[in-house]
Amino acid sequence: MNKKLWQPSQKRTQDSILEDFSNFIKFKSSKNFKKLWKWSVSNPEIFWDKFWDYSKIIGDKGQTIIKKNEIFNKSKFFPDSKLNYSENILKKKSNNIAINFMSENGNEESISWSLLYEKVCKFSHYLKTLNIKKGDRVVAYVPNKIESVISFLACAKNGIIWSSCSPDFGTQGVVDRFNQIEPKLLITCNYYFYGGKKIDIINNVKDILKKIPSIKHTIIFSYNPKEKNQLSNYLDFYKAINISKKDEFFERFDFNHPIYILYSSGTTGKPKCITHGAGNVLIEHNKEFMLHCDMRDGEKIFYYTTTGWMMWNWLIGGMATGSSIYLFDGSPTYPKLDILLEYCQNNNINLFGVSAKYIDHLKNENYSSKNLNLNSIKIITSTGSPLSEESFNYVYENIKKDVHLASIAGGTDMVGCLVLGNLYSSVYKGEIQGQSLGIDVDVFNNNGKSTEDGEKGELVVKQPFPSMPIKFWGDKNGEKYHKAYFKKFKNIWYHGDFIERTSNNGFIMRGRSDTTLNPGGVRIGTAEIYQQVEDIDFITEGLVVGQDYKDDVRIILFVTTKKNETLDNKKIDFIKKKIRKNCSPKHVPAIIIKVPEIPRTKSGKIVELAVKKIISGEVLNNEEAIANLESLEFFKNLPELKV
Repeated sequence: MNKKLWQPSQKRTQDSILEDFSNFIKFKSSKNFKKLWKWSVSNPEIFWDKFWDYSKIIGDKGQTIIKKNEIFNKSKFFPDSKLNYSENILKKKSNNIAINFMSENGNEESISWSLLYEKVCKFSHYLKTLNIKKGDRVVAYVPNKIESVISFLACAKNGIIWSSCSPDFGTQGVVDRFNQIEPKLLITCNYYFYGGKKIDIINNVKDILKKIPSIKHTIIFSYNPKEKNQLSNYLDFYKAINISKKDEFFERFDFNHPIYILYSSGTTGKPKCITHGAGNVLIEHNKEFMLHCDMRDGEKIFYYTTTGWMMWNWLIGGMATGSSIYLFDGSPTYPKLDILLEYCQNNNINLFGVSAKYIDHLKNENYSSKNLNLNSIKIITSTGSPLSEESFNYVYENIKKDVHLASIAGGTDMVGCLVLGNLYSSVYKGEIQGQSLGIDVDVFNNNGKSTEDGEKGELVVKQPFPSMPIKFWGDKNGEKYHKAYFKKFKNIWYHGDFIERTSNNGFIMRGRSDTTLNPGGVRIGTAEIYQQVEDIDFITEGLVVGQDYKDDVRIILFVTTKKNETLDNKKIDFIKKKIRKNCSPKHVPAIIIKVPEIPRTKSGKIVELAVKKIISGEVLNNEEAIANLESLEFFKNLPELKV
């Protein structure tokens, strides 16, 4: 059993929203999360019906909670309900801060709930004057700014379908995504900052407009609102709001009316256009923020994200709880290593969210937060990749002792989580605490049977759940959708994560299923190797792939080293011995190679599949999905892999 690192105090558990909800539904769980979760998936109609009421969703609930269908994803939640997503986000009209923004260059702005409401209502009116209607698509090539949130909420208010990319995407990456959904309007910005550099994107915008003929209008805002917009050939965002009336009519749409389109990473082909419903994401985000993260009215949520990552959509969802959201645009470690934590201190943040790689980076830099006051942070959420055991230890030893550290996992597919934290359970080293309430999560072996504790298998969902995508855009007969989630197990959602259930009712992520290794026929998750490698002093990061070799698979490990240290035979031997001792002889890499840089996607995930393709001599599709494309050159024609 893994070491217990943290346990919520009795008072914290007693005062939690989770406990209040248990009392609301009159369920005596004895503060046993597994018991409550089992009840929620055994009684999904009651659970989701009661939670709609408990979270005070504004709208008409309707009579039917779940309209069941024999085909998993054809089941519909709240089929006769009506709601407006933005009406639920903008229910506060106070002068308190709704959104705060900070740029890495030190520029800080904020907007009150009442002013946010007014600007959304005015911008939604302007969209109507452009004849952008319900069901039309609006795309945004924007940094993580207040203007971006206003634009999204105005679209959602009018039933317009939103889709965004962050400005670090190159032209082709943007076109590959947006062209598929035939947008009528592009919203963009003039520049952004990253790592101390001011990066102009107007030339990219010109290229995008040439390649997406469906775009009829382009609206632009200035990164610095105090600067006068010199781009007279585009519509001015601020002028659009100033000249518009305040349209306070919030039409209520079907529960699964499309609200936004997100994209798969696109490292193995053209990105899939994953389309989500407004009510679906609203109720799921309410549940995750309230019951799992214990966020409530008047609190503050800060997730470090770009507009191209699903965590941006998730962050905005937090506003429905009455919490304010905090945005940061730029490098997470510029102008100094702890800029994000200092932002938390200065703004008394309650939920701080980052990628696991960010925590790993602080650990590798031996950073300690002892000079900061982080008393306000009650929960740290980590996602994007598995959080290693050593990084769990690091947070409690060097960031904050008394904090709810919640490793969370799910993804773009449901704009939320399948497994995450809760305040009934303790935090154990390396483990995600439990399943998402109301979602029938299980771990299957290859025969479609539930695994035992300690046995690795496939992450699945056995019953329909609200936050399933409503469709893939352009997937007329649903073939792509079926192939993505239902090909492996009949009528069971297959998520594509290799995972292990623990005796604490927790979970350990072992890597993506499509990157699991099979040396000698033994299935190994890449995360098991990363956990050992990234705990070694002289290594900063690793990337593991399997290479087909002599009718078997051999494991190849690529690493980056601290201060670019040489990787000699002594160090290679040390790595192999550590992996052999803590994992098994089958886990030991056949070859270990030092690389200048680890390639990753725009959202920071390492791209194992892309590297595997390159070392196998295959053509890599959609290179635009890679954030540091030049890093892939190193992997071509490596002599060490020819023998």
